[in-house]
Amino acid sequence: MVLNFCQFNIKYIREPDMQRQQQLTEWLHSLFPDETFALAPASADASFRRYFRVTFQSHEGSDERANRREQPEMQGVAQRGPTHTSQAGEARVSTQHSSSGAQQAGTLIVMDAPPQHEDCRPFLHIAKLFEDAGTHVPHVYAQNLEQGFLLLSDLGNTTYLQALNFGTARDLYGAATDALIKIQLASRDNELPPYDEALLLREMRLFPEWYIAKHLNVTLSEAQNAKLETVFARIIANNLAQPRVYVHRDYHSRNLMVVDPTRWGGARGCGRIDQATIPASGSLREERVVAVEPNPGILDFQDAVYGPITYDLASLFKDAYIRWEEAEIIDWLVRYWEKARKAGLPVHEDFSEFYRDYEWMGVQRHLKVLGIFARLYHRDGKEGYLKDLPLVMAYLRAACTRYIDLKPLLNLLDTLEPQISKEGYTF
Repeated sequence: MVLNFCQFNIKYIREPDMQRQQQLTEWLHSLFPDETFALAPASADASFRRYFRVTFQSHEGSDERANRREQPEMQGVAQRGPTHTSQAGEARVSTQHSSSGAQQAGTLIVMDAPPQHEDCRPFLHIAKLFEDAGTHVPHVYAQNLEQGFLLLSDLGNTTYLQALNFGTARDLYGAATDALIKIQLASRDNELPPYDEALLLREMRLFPEWYIAKHLNVTLSEAQNAKLETVFARIIANNLAQPRVYVHRDYHSRNLMVVDPTRWGGARGCGRIDQATIPASGSLREERVVAVEPNPGILDFQDAVYGPITYDLASLFKDAYIRWEEAEIIDWLVRYWEKARKAGLPVHEDFSEFYRDYEWMGVQRHLKVLGIFARLYHRDGKEGYLKDLPLVMAYLRAACTRYIDLKPLLNLLDTLEPQISKEGYTF
């Protein structure tokens, strides 16, 4: 992957996984009884969810078919990260005939979410909320909640992380903040779980539990724990005082896709007509015209909540996987802030106050992410996340140097891992 930010862990699937894949295949056969198609891994994320790309062979050229025949049969792939990635092998699934329906579809994505571990209902609910808001999320064509299967539109292989550079950043981030404003404008109370004090605190406590205790192998004293809890209370007070909107909760470069606009009418801002490509069944969603921007395609939103307006901005611009100069980030934030005010969103009239909220929200997220990345390594054996820890810690330290109320946290960080402070912007 571009920029070397992704690492893959390939392993053979166990018998239950093979049985699961057989169930998935049978479900697809029930939807496409007259189609010939191939099933290949698309991605997996940090949860139990896996994603497969369904390619209809009637839609492929001879070169693609020849290339597939040369590849070994897939034994199983578990890939790190939430993005749709390139294929590492294929398990061929075929029927006897093909028809025009699959040719219209080309490729689709199947989500495999074992119901004993994952609940698809939040994904379905949030997908509808975000799609109705006019953003480009995977369209749900069919569902089998009993087995934990969803059939989705394919947003492609190109993540923002792969596409971002100095030449593309302004346009891509502009599109991302445009989509975010649409989501925020559509916000309604009681639609999503609240990002309340209990959840904010539970997330931050991952930092002492997994980063400090497990990763650094340090036991905090009672005095240090007390100071940390005091800082947590200050952070939560700021976070809860912010206006509330829908919060994606992982709105960053690995969950945003660069979609080929020619697949969606050839131009930004045009309407997309979702074609009925699946035989009529009780699980098929009614198709309709959806007016969406092609970019960004938005993934991994199933944990969305109703919470602080700056949270997704902190995810986007204090991204754990790519770093930008702070002057550039401030420019992009100003552009969002201006658009948000014009749209009527309840952001601070004073940009310095808005930026302070963004910084404090970022601190909460950094503490959570440091804990999660440490847990993914020490509990789940996903060592690829270790290389992302220094950037997240750098974000955390930079914010703590600017605000006196965060000084106890900075002192603790210096005790745990002494660093040389760097200068940054303040207002």
